[in-house]
Amino acid sequence: MLSRLRLHVLAARPRPVLILALAALVTAAFGPAALASAGASAGRSLDSARVARAAPTPPGFVGMDTTDPMFNPQTALNDANQLSSMVASGVQSIRVAFNWAAAQPYESWDQVPPDQRVGFPEAEIRPTDFSQTDEIVGDAAQHGLTVLPTILYAPSWDARRNPGGIATPKRGLPYAQYAAALVKRYGPNGSFWRENPQIPRVPIRRWQIWNEPNLSYNWPQPFAKSYVSLLRLAHNAIKHADPGAKVVLGALTDFAWTSIGQIYKIRGARNLFDIVSINGFSKTPADVMLYMQFMRHALIHDGDGHKPMLATELTWPSSKGTGTPQSFDFDTTPAGQARNIAALLPMIGRERVQLGLIGFDYYTWIGNESRPYSLAFEFSGLLRYVNGNVSAKPALAAFSKGSLALERCRQKGSVATRCLKPDPS
Repeated sequence: MLSRLRLHVLAARPRPVLILALAALVTAAFGPAALASAGASAGRSLDSARVARAAPTPPGFVGMDTTDPMFNPQTALNDANQLSSMVASGVQSIRVAFNWAAAQPYESWDQVPPDQRVGFPEAEIRPTDFSQTDEIVGDAAQHGLTVLPTILYAPSWDARRNPGGIATPKRGLPYAQYAAALVKRYGPNGSFWRENPQIPRVPIRRWQIWNEPNLSYNWPQPFAKSYVSLLRLAHNAIKHADPGAKVVLGALTDFAWTSIGQIYKIRGARNLFDIVSINGFSKTPADVMLYMQFMRHALIHDGDGHKPMLATELTWPSSKGTGTPQSFDFDTTPAGQARNIAALLPMIGRERVQLGLIGFDYYTWIGNESRPYSLAFEFSGLLRYVNGNVSAKPALAAFSKGSLALERCRQKGSVATRCLKPDPS
């Protein structure tokens, strides 16, 4: 179960590019004016005295990645309590992996052992176990949280080997059929809501197709042609099941603006996703803002500047000095993590309209810091999980203060959409 709901296998994360390298590439690709514009914008973000206070962010803007140990029975966490704490801290949406391999371990009904058939509803094309995703969606809905699923992990019967990385879909159509089954389960007319009338309806309207396909660990490289083939099938299946659904591009990272250009070179690819997604990591909050600016310039350069963007992973691991076998140039201490979060969130609030940013997800709520096996990204959590115990880090208070300020709320209610004490200032 530990790996079945994971958003990433963290050992495989690449070393993020340095901001000087980013600047050089943007200058070469888009010219000095683009870099100057991006730098000036980031500079304005840092000068709060010259920037009028931004309007409250729209509902669902503040998000959280929910990786292991969340939703893992082996950790014995009370997920409902954790979601309540998220809401109190300003979280309005969660991003979580929907594990295709776990939901459809068998390709056909005749392969299902007789003693397991009760767990598979017969309405789907192939045996589909919705129990894990039912729990996630139901718990989130009880707290008024929207869900962004990242549909990941190919089952063995449709797995294409990816040496040194995770298996990817071999054919594409079965993945698309699973995506359609999810929409029919959790979309606005989903069977989940009919079967559970006591749960508030919070239908899923955004669906993310894979994660970081421009990394060799997550997809064989070069990635664009084969990934867009999957994207096309998934897009068509999702839109057929729910014409109002939004398809989110698999998050691009590292030199994301170069990778999006590779996608745009494929005829018709720009019409296969409604929202661009990036996972941008860098040493300082100002550099993270530059990363987003660079991606926006790339979209404009490629004639798709109107398209909205999600920043689906923003983080700083507090792993410095822990002895973890993995390190990045943006590792910091728990105090440094809190300072960076406190600085970044107001910048996002002030620049979100210019960036076309419709939301962000902090990575992650709880990190498993049990040693000696924890890698750097396990120290990214606002809370730490160590040998069965959960404790808050300074980052939690910084995130809560910044998120509530973005929402102009002094105190949240019991659901994510409710502010008990608005901030009138």
